[in-house]
Amino acid sequence: MHITLLFHKWHDIFNTKQNTKYMKTLGIVLIVAGILMLIFTNISYTKEEKVVDIGPVEINKKEKKTINWPSYAGGIAVVSGIVVLLASKRKI
Repeated sequence: MHITLLFHKWHDIFNTKQNTKYMKTLGIVLIVAGILMLIFTNISYTKEEKVVDIGPVEINKKEKKTINWPSYAGGIAVVSGIVVLLASKRKI
């Protein structure tokens, strides 16, 4: 009985035109992000940190950092986006 009630709540959430629009947008964003994740497997950036600040003397340290993710994460994002996009077109 609880599962049926839960299904009806989800049905009501995804059944409106506004929510369908949001689902389409989410699907497209996931697909684009997944493709970018497949093309670029990491992001590098430089972090500048103040080490010493004594009057007019200031010493900064620059540290290069990299964020990596596995290549299959992009594939998962693309597949998830396709599923969300197809679900938004499906009539319940």
